[in-house]
Order: sequence, then structure tokens, then C-alpha cells
Amino acid sequence: MTELPRAVPSPGRRNLAVRVTRDAGRQIRSGHPWVFDASITSVRPDDGAAGDLAVVFDSDRRFMAVGLWDPASPIRIKVLHHGAPRTIDESFWQERIDAAVALRRGLAERGDTDSYRVIHGENDGLPGLVVDRYASISVVKLYSAAWFPHLGSVLEVIASSVGTESCVLRLGRNVAAGETFGLADGDTVSGPPVTSPVDVIEHGLTFRVDVVRGQKTGHFLDQRDNRARVGSMSRGARVLDVFSSTGGFTVHAAAGGARSVRSVDLNPQSIEALRTNLDLNRGDRRVAACRTDQTVGDAFEVMAGLARQGERYDIVVIDPPSFASKQADVEGALRAYGRLTSLGLALVRTGGTLVQASCSSRVSAEAFHEQVLRSAGGAGVALHELARTGHAVDHPVGFREGAYLKAVFATAER
Repeated sequence: MTELPRAVPSPGRRNLAVRVTRDAGRQIRSGHPWVFDASITSVRPDDGAAGDLAVVFDSDRRFMAVGLWDPASPIRIKVLHHGAPRTIDESFWQERIDAAVALRRGLAERGDTDSYRVIHGENDGLPGLVVDRYASISVVKLYSAAWFPHLGSVLEVIASSVGTESCVLRLGRNVAAGETFGLADGDTVSGPPVTSPVDVIEHGLTFRVDVVRGQKTGHFLDQRDNRARVGSMSRGARVLDVFSSTGGFTVHAAAGGARSVRSVDLNPQSIEALRTNLDLNRGDRRVAACRTDQTVGDAFEVMAGLARQGERYDIVVIDPPSFASKQADVEGALRAYGRLTSLGLALVRTGGTLVQASCSSRVSAEAFHEQVLRSAGGAGVALHELARTGHAVDHPVGFREGAYLKAVFATAER
């Protein structure tokens, strides 16, 4: 059973009636999951609390959608349902979560992977709610305070549908209200308390994940398939893994038979976690035979220094964090991606492979790939693309802004 602190609010008993601009109405009818505050023309009553149900009507008072009211966010309504009227209750949560679980059934039945995303927010019809599975633990991450009144009901469904033993709550940086309700980031909200990292399996390799204090929910699950692809290309290769984090690409490259892997990250704790993940896989003779070294430092500076030293690699992996937290950052983000392309290509031997990724949702795939190709041309390098990759099955894309992950695999010729 799920027992939340008494201070956690219950769902409101009244609904808000909302009207929006004509343009917003068109967006809602097309299935978009967001209603921005600037597009709302009226709301009654006008004192809605976070988590109240907001019913959106058109100018003829016809139902268009229902969602969660979030007065602290510019995305004022997180739309749960479009079209015909629908009651939002336990059966609704059950139906929506069961559908998400069914989509991942193929992953759940694999014997070599027990960690994957179960609910991908808006893209699974539950905006602001993410659920990741790590072996026997579910991690629920809230990106909106509007979920607190519904948390108890949702956790009950997750426990029964996902089938994990414990559930850990993680709170987005903008969800400070959790402390007001007696909840803190990293709390176990159902099942036996989770106080230590958990070992998970990804494509047959072991990773130790800190679900209580780690970045995001503990592990960057979205790059799982790209990591495996790098591993399949790494036999006999010298590999450079930049922005290595806790070593996903590094471990896969070593297990794929890489001769050596150099890993670079600014965070010393991430590098320590990377070393732990390498040690967990030393039973694999290919990992044991791979020469590995790690550098704590700024990726741009380290890459420039390696180039000056004349270092060259068969594979260079560049997987930076998001560079564009707001629309005004896009131009600077593209410049940063271009600089990384130039630095990376200076370190790739002729005929070697550049793997470069972006997780900036505000930077389109088209703009990202154009920037990489333009920067390669400026560096006098012809890129022959092997693949452009995007979201895996557990990170579906349900609307335009939901497409954030893109990567290119390309050989470099001078």
C-alpha cells in the first residue's frame, strides 16, 4: 500500500471551466498536450489550485479537453484527454498506465535488459510525469506540482501494473512544493525503503544506478540503444568518450572489444561511478582486457589539449547535456554543437567514426544535423553518415516538442 504524508493534498472537488484563444483551440484539437497561460482568455473560478481539473471549452461551450491545472507554470494546463468528455478517476489512470506498460512489453520480456522508461510524460498522455524502471524499483519523477493531489492513486496503479517492489519519488527542480507536503526528493513512497544504489542489466551489462541521488532518475536510459550500437562497432578500436557521465558508452565500448577507452567528464562523482561500472563488468574478458583511463575536466578544453598532443581515435563519442534550456539559448547551443564537431573531428583518424548526440529539445533534428555537417565542411572533413538515430521504443514521441533526442554516426574522410 502507498502511504503519503497527510499534508499531501487530495484532488479538488470542483473543476475549472477554461476558455482559450482560437489558435490555442486549434492546437488542442490537434492533440497538443500543453495550454499556455497566455492563451487562456477566461477561467472560472479564478482561484484554482495545483492539480485541479481544468476543462477547456470552445467558444460554443463545447468540450475540447481536460487536464491538470498548474498555476505556477507558464504551461498552465497539462492536457490529459482530448475529444469527448471523460472522467478522470482511478480507471482513467489504470487505462493510461496499462497502455504505457503494454508498449514496453517487448523490453520487459527481454532477458538482457531490466531498466527502461515505463511512462514518458506527455508522450504517453501523462504530461509532467515520468516513471523509470530499474530492476525491482520504480522511480517516479514529477515535473509539475499538479501531480501531488493525484499521486496516491497513480502510485497504486504503478505498483500493480509495473510490478516493482519499491517506488522512489524524484522531484524536478521546479517542484519545490514537495517539501511543503512532507515529501523530499529521493523518498521511498511505497515498498521497502531504498537507501542504496541498485544494480541493473542493460544489454547484458551491469550498471550501478543511484536512484535516490543520481542525475535525472539515476541513469540516462534514452541512450541505451546508441550505447549498444557503439559497442557493436568497437572491436579493436581506440575510443574517446566525451561527457562520459557514469560510463554507459565507455562500458559498452569495452565490452564490444575496444582496445582502449578514454573517458572525459567534468564531474568527479560521475567518473567514480564510471570506474565502479567498469569494475562490475570485469568478469567479461573483453572489458578486463580493455585499457581504460579517465580524465576529470572540461570537455572542450580536454579535447583541444588531446588534439595538440596529436591523439587520434577510431571512435569519438560526444554526448553533451542539453545546451538550450530556453528558446533564447538555441543559437548558442548550435554554436556549441559546431565547436564540438570540429574538436571531435580533429581527434578522429581518417576513416574513423564520429558519434555526436543532442538532447536539446529546442534544437530541431534538422538544425542539429545541418550544424554538424556545416562544421565538418569547415574543418575540411567529409562525413559519410552511417545512421541518424532518435528515440527508442520506451521513449516514444507523441507531439512535436517531444522529439528531443537525436544522434549521428558518421565516418570521417579528409
